[in-house]
Amino acid sequence: MADTKREIERKFEFSKAKSARRGVPDLTGTAAIAAVTDQGTVDLDAVYYDTPDQRLAADGLTLRRRTGGADEGWHLKLPVSPGVRDEVGAELSDTVPPALAALVRSRVRDAGLGPQVRLVSSRRVSHLLDADGALLAELSTDEVLAERGDATAGWTEVEVELADGVDPDLLDAVEKTFRKAGLKVSDAPSKLARALAETDAEPPARPAGGGPEGTAGAHVVAYLAEQRDALVAQDPAVRRNLPDSVHQMRVSTRRLRSAFKTYRKVLDREVTDPIGEELRWLAAELGVDRDQEVLMERLQSHLAELPRTLLTGPVRSRLRTWNTARRSGSRRRALAALDSDRYVTLLNSLDALLDAPPLLAGAAKSPKKVLPKAVLRDYARLATRIDSALALDAGKERDVALHEARKAAKRVRYAAESAEPELGKPAKHLAKAVKKVQTLLGDHQDSVVARDALRGLAAQAADAGESAFTWGVLYGREEALAERRERELPDLWAKASAPALRAALQ
Repeated sequence: MADTKREIERKFEFSKAKSARRGVPDLTGTAAIAAVTDQGTVDLDAVYYDTPDQRLAADGLTLRRRTGGADEGWHLKLPVSPGVRDEVGAELSDTVPPALAALVRSRVRDAGLGPQVRLVSSRRVSHLLDADGALLAELSTDEVLAERGDATAGWTEVEVELADGVDPDLLDAVEKTFRKAGLKVSDAPSKLARALAETDAEPPARPAGGGPEGTAGAHVVAYLAEQRDALVAQDPAVRRNLPDSVHQMRVSTRRLRSAFKTYRKVLDREVTDPIGEELRWLAAELGVDRDQEVLMERLQSHLAELPRTLLTGPVRSRLRTWNTARRSGSRRRALAALDSDRYVTLLNSLDALLDAPPLLAGAAKSPKKVLPKAVLRDYARLATRIDSALALDAGKERDVALHEARKAAKRVRYAAESAEPELGKPAKHLAKAVKKVQTLLGDHQDSVVARDALRGLAAQAADAGESAFTWGVLYGREEALAERRERELPDLWAKASAPALRAALQ
C-alpha cells in the first residue's frame, strides 16, 4: 500500500574545497534551533528507474528503489514547487509496485521502466531540535557516488528537510548561516539530476515546433504544449484523488480543444479535429466524477443555509448515501479512462502533433495579426448565442440555449487568455469581462442540474416513506436563483459586449 508525505527541503553544496574541509557549521542558535544531536551514519543504496529517454527526469520526477535506512523501499517523488515534493512510498520489492507505476503512466506510457542510475551514499544524520526538544528538521551530509554504466561521479551534498508543520522560514535562516560558512544552495534540484549532469546523461530537450520564433504558429504551438504538459502533470494528482485535480485536468482538455477550433487558420483541422474528439471523450469520462463533486458541494451548501424548521426527515444521511452511490461509480470510471489504451494513444497523438504541427499559411504571419481575428471570431459566435438565448421564453429550451452560450463564453475566455502574452491588457480585459458572463451562466446551468437531482432525491425519499418537503424547498430556491441569474444576464452582457473592449484588440 503506497503512502505519501510532503517533503520541504533545501540542498546545499560546498562552494570551495577549503569550506568542505571545515565541514558543516554548527547550527545551534540559528533561528529556533536550540540543539543539534548526532544520529549516526547510515549507508544507502538507491537504483533510479526511468524510461530509456528519461521522461521522468525531464519532468523532475524521480523513482527509486532504495535499501538501507529507516525508510527503505520504493519512493516516487513528484515536484510540487521549488524545494517541495510529494514522496509516495511503497514496500520494498523486486519490481516497480503497481501503485507507483500507475502514477507515472502518463509519462512512461508504453516505453517501459528500467534501472538507469545507481547512487551509493554514506549519510551522516543530525536532528535539529527546538528548546523543548521537538524536531525541527533533519540535517544530512551525504558522500555520494553515482554510477551510470561505466561513468561515475562523486560529490558531497548537505540537505536540510523540515519536520511536519515547521515554518519554511527556518530554511532561509539555515541558508544564511551556511552561506557564511562557504555552502551554497545546490544548482541541481535532486541527486538524480546532478548524477545525470555529471555523467553526461541529461534528459534530451523536447523539440520545439510551430515555425520561426515570433510567428503565430510558434505562439499557438507553445500554448498547446503548455496545456499538454498540464494535462500530463495532473494525471498522478487525479489518481491520488487530490482536491481540484479532476477539474484542472478537464480544464487542460478544454483549453486544447478550444485552441484547435479558435486557431483553425493556424492548424489544419483535418488533423486536430480527431484529437479534439478524443479530448472530448476524456473530459466526459473525467466529468462524471467532477460534476458529481460540484453538485454535492452545491447541495450541501444550500442545505446548510436552511433553518432547522425547514429540515424534515433524514435529509443529510439521504444526501450522503445518494452521493456515495454515485461517486464510487464515477471515480472508477475516471480511473478506468486513465488506465485505458485509448488514453495513451491520445497522449501520443498530442505529442506527435506538437513535434510536427500541421501548420497552415496563417502560422507564418505575425501573432498580432492572427490572434485578434481569432479571438473576435469566437466573440461573434458568443454574441449570436447570447442573443438567441435571450430571445427565448423561460423554460427548458432557454436553459439549453444558455448552456450553449456558456460554452461559447468559455471558448472566448480561453482564446483571450491564450493571446495575452502577445496582446497584453486588451486581451486580459476581454477575458475578465467574459469570465463574469461565463460564471453567471455556469451558476444557472448548475441550478438546472441541481433541480434534476433534487427531483430524484425527493422521489427516493417518498419511496422510503420519508418527507420530501426539504427537497421541495431546495428545488424552489434553485428555481428562484436561476430566474435571478436570467434577469442579471442582459446587464452583465452589455458590459462584456462593450465595443471598446473589442476595439482595443484591433
